[in-house]
Amino acid sequence: MNDTEVVNGSSTSAGVPWVAGCSEHNGSLEYSTTPLLFPINPWDIMLCMSGTVIACENAIVVAIIFYTPTLRTPMFVLIGSLATADLLAGVGLILNFVFQYVISSETISLITVGFLVASFTASISSLLAITVDRYFSLYNALTYFSDKTLRYVHVMLVVTWGASLCLGLMPVLGWNCLGEPDACSIVRPLTRGNLNVLASSFFAIFTLMLSLYFRICKIVCRHAHQIALQQHFFTSTHYVATKKGVATLAIILGTFGASWLPFAVYCLVGEREYPSVYTYATLLPATYNSMINPIIYAYRNAEIQRSLYVLLCGCFRVNGAYRSRSPSDV
Repeated sequence: MNDTEVVNGSSTSAGVPWVAGCSEHNGSLEYSTTPLLFPINPWDIMLCMSGTVIACENAIVVAIIFYTPTLRTPMFVLIGSLATADLLAGVGLILNFVFQYVISSETISLITVGFLVASFTASISSLLAITVDRYFSLYNALTYFSDKTLRYVHVMLVVTWGASLCLGLMPVLGWNCLGEPDACSIVRPLTRGNLNVLASSFFAIFTLMLSLYFRICKIVCRHAHQIALQQHFFTSTHYVATKKGVATLAIILGTFGASWLPFAVYCLVGEREYPSVYTYATLLPATYNSMINPIIYAYRNAEIQRSLYVLLCGCFRVNGAYRSRSPSDV
């Protein structure tokens, strides 16, 4: 849903090839063999560094899930989808930096924009799919581990990546402001209408996630109350477990909102004439969500931790059977 082609004509965008007045750099596709005649934007360096960390973190998660046969449950399939999307987003941020300062081409830049839009959209949509999966694992706990669950997970993956690919292709196929600069948004070369669609889609997903997590909290509290009634008292252990579960859900949703809401709001209210530092300042925290996702959804999981130990040192062995957990345990 975003991109680092953030140019609004201000001095902080000096190194970005989309700045008006820097159009001489947008010729045919060619490698630069001369020293850079313009300073490197420090915001672009931070975005590139963020992309590097994101790519490394999520590449490990993708490798663990791919090479571990036991991690084939619906929960891990969705976590793998999220890690793949974030991995692509990290790679896109790195490539965007390279294409800004090494290769000058409108075609390449448009492809990079579409790649980043598709990757971040897939990341956000995968978060929604994980939320839906967690809700059904609690709402239909008795039938969760069935072929029907795997089918609806596959359907969610097809819809997630299909919609993300369509949104990513829009600027590449012509919905851009290259031929009409007045239609540009705070994220060039996306048009204002295109960015409004992306921001509105985010708010719809965020609202749906908020509703689902509220329902999950109600189910968790109701289950804790039922257990307490069966045991005729509500122990401190039950209270702590319930409080911990609700706090975890709050942290997950709060992290997602804190990362993306500033940029989504600015996409709706910002104008292309505004200083680009505002765009960078809201865009950079949004990329941090892809950095935090593997920590929240993957590295905290005991099975992925075990597989990571096996991947790093093949001599690690675990005695006893290992039970595949449901999303509600994560």
